[in-house]
Amino acid sequence: AAMKQTKGLEGDKKSIIKFEFNPKDGIDNPALSLTEDTDGKGMGEPRFYLLNKSSAETFGFCLHEELGCQGHIIRQVELGGLAQRRGLQDGDRLLQVNGHFVDHMDHHRVVQKIKASGNQVLLVVLDSRSYEAAKGLGRDLSQMLPADIRPRLCHITRDKSGFGFSVSGPEGIKGTFQLSVQQGGPAERAGVPPGSWLLELNGASVRSYSHAELTRKLKQSGGKVTLLVASSAVEEFYRLRGLRVTAALADTSWLPFKVRELHMVKGPAGYGFLLKEDDCSSGATGQFLWDVDAGLPAEQAGMKEGDRLLAVNGESIEGLDHQQTVLRIRAHDDQVTLLVIDPAGDEFYQSIGLSPLLFFED
Repeated sequence: AAMKQTKGLEGDKKSIIKFEFNPKDGIDNPALSLTEDTDGKGMGEPRFYLLNKSSAETFGFCLHEELGCQGHIIRQVELGGLAQRRGLQDGDRLLQVNGHFVDHMDHHRVVQKIKASGNQVLLVVLDSRSYEAAKGLGRDLSQMLPADIRPRLCHITRDKSGFGFSVSGPEGIKGTFQLSVQQGGPAERAGVPPGSWLLELNGASVRSYSHAELTRKLKQSGGKVTLLVASSAVEEFYRLRGLRVTAALADTSWLPFKVRELHMVKGPAGYGFLLKEDDCSSGATGQFLWDVDAGLPAEQAGMKEGDRLLAVNGESIEGLDHQQTVLRIRAHDDQVTLLVIDPAGDEFYQSIGLSPLLFFED
């Protein structure tokens, strides 16, 4: 249906950013309000929201594409729903999904990216007035999102000399640790930048750790350790927006664990694999791929024995039972696209409590 386009900023007025933060709604709920000023140059900043839901819930909003309006529009924000509790507003324009700029993407593809995230998604939005004003001025909206603002998640394998980093911090102050990185050592090879600050160790915040406690935790890690690190600039960026820096916001490009996309066209003998339901290392139930037949479409697409199935045709299977998953695979008679992860990657993401779909890049 045709929708009337909301007017942009008028005359020579501008918007002043006023930051409001309600601690009852959680650390990932910045609220940005706009008040008028006099010279037309200012506009709101992008707002970041990490939404976590159960399998039985929805995120509590719809994403629209409307005639006469630009962008991917947040609509039908459910009263009392997750999106409203976090602060999403009707008319907000979606700019990023899980760290990927989407304003230029086909609408269906953006919807699929959200569905593929499962129960956890990181959204960046801009209020409707600021969006339309920026478009009217011909601005590149991707430039409104500062580069290099993501913390980094790094997985380090110890060698004979150790992990290749040392930790320092102010004496007597808990939770403040800066890293010195050995040149050419395991930490540098794993992507840890020199001088970065340690935020999480093996999926747990170090905020309450003393130096002695951190040292003990590192020794207990054995031969492998996972660090969430950030520069001073990154920490400051999120602090000013009322966001705590967590692994869900991270750049994972240095991690050895990757979600794989398998596209298969059914042959005369089928796809050539067996889907089995089994318990994951976390105790939850998952769908796993076994009995991969040599030379058939599954093997040719890159399927490996023991891969865990994450999504079918771009939609997460979180919350689906075995029969529902099978029906999803059979929905298209002659072809299917699966997102999978190998056992080592599956164990890693479960250990830090995050879905690997958060970090999947097409």
